[in-house]
Amino acid sequence: MTRQRLKIYNGQLITPYKTIQQGTLLIEDGKIIALHEGNLDFPDADEIDAKGNYISPGFIDLHIHGGGGHDFMDNTVEAFLGIAETHARYGTTAMCPTTLTSEKEDLLKTLSIYEQANKLNVKGAQFIGMHLEGPYFALSQRGAQDPRYIRDPDPVEYKEILASTDVIKRWSAAPELKGAIEFGKYLKSKGVLAAIAHTDAIYEEVLEAFENGYTLATHFYSSMSGVSRRDCFRFAGVIESGYLIDEMDVEIIADGVHLPSPLLKLIYKIKGASRTALITDAMRGAGMPEGDSILGSLKNGLKVIIEDGVAKLPDRSSFAGSVATTDRLVRNMINMAGVSLEEAVRMISKTPARIMGIDDKKGTLTIGKDADVLIFDQEINIQHTIVDGKVVYSKI
Repeated sequence: MTRQRLKIYNGQLITPYKTIQQGTLLIEDGKIIALHEGNLDFPDADEIDAKGNYISPGFIDLHIHGGGGHDFMDNTVEAFLGIAETHARYGTTAMCPTTLTSEKEDLLKTLSIYEQANKLNVKGAQFIGMHLEGPYFALSQRGAQDPRYIRDPDPVEYKEILASTDVIKRWSAAPELKGAIEFGKYLKSKGVLAAIAHTDAIYEEVLEAFENGYTLATHFYSSMSGVSRRDCFRFAGVIESGYLIDEMDVEIIADGVHLPSPLLKLIYKIKGASRTALITDAMRGAGMPEGDSILGSLKNGLKVIIEDGVAKLPDRSSFAGSVATTDRLVRNMINMAGVSLEEAVRMISKTPARIMGIDDKKGTLTIGKDADVLIFDQEINIQHTIVDGKVVYSKI
């Protein structure tokens, strides 16, 4: 059997420990087998000259709804594959397809389509498990989530959903709701990551939730409580809790709109690259022109407007998801938050891989790991995207 070999040379290799100048990366049968300074011989290999550009681990997007005119809740294989291929062009090599608050039947359909699409996904970013966002949220912090479907955790419902498939890897909910702690415990027992989202919780509720499985704050700052006042007393909210609980991971929409430069700097200063994951939270408008669009499924989604580099509700009262791509997140952390390239890359590769428990296979350019690799220039313009050792996008 012929081995599939790929050699990438003459590039700046971003490793977990240092950046190797004029480095060479060798890939065989989808795995990284060598990293070295200088040019190495690799007989019978396809070759890519990086031309002095950066060679980086692929970008991992933990929270994404759509792109290229598609949404995962369109519930078609075409939508899943279209989103994967669209975002691969911008550096995403792995992603968690994400749902919106919906009827149970629509959610079960999305999970079924995931399983079908996953088997056919060979030209885009890999799927690494579903992320269910909702429907167990606080109405007061619903943001663009459809209020018709928001409800408290229902054990009969969520146990049925989890029993129907093994593709759910994370689930976001408001931990102060009735039954939410029991829900978190159940998720943890099933190996599913519980995350805090769309919530008005105070510190004491967040701490209890963290102790029972809620170890990630979904789109930090967006649709969550800060300091509040009840009668004459002040209470710390989810934002302050995320800072106070050192082991709490946070994910941020670094599109430059959801979070301005000072907040990006603050998050990085307190949480650091090891506890902060960059996410797009992209909806179907990512990679598309500005104008009218739909958040969620074509059947019963919400009408939105894409302008100023973000999706908004028609009355402009709230953002409705971003239209970012992962290259834009890295660029913004460097230009708006003053983060080094190496640290920005860590926030979109190594850190999300650890959060999702796949850091034994992905997240760094390390011998033995999956060959998910990018080549990009000084401005983070993607030149090549390689998934499992196969080139799925080439600009040239």
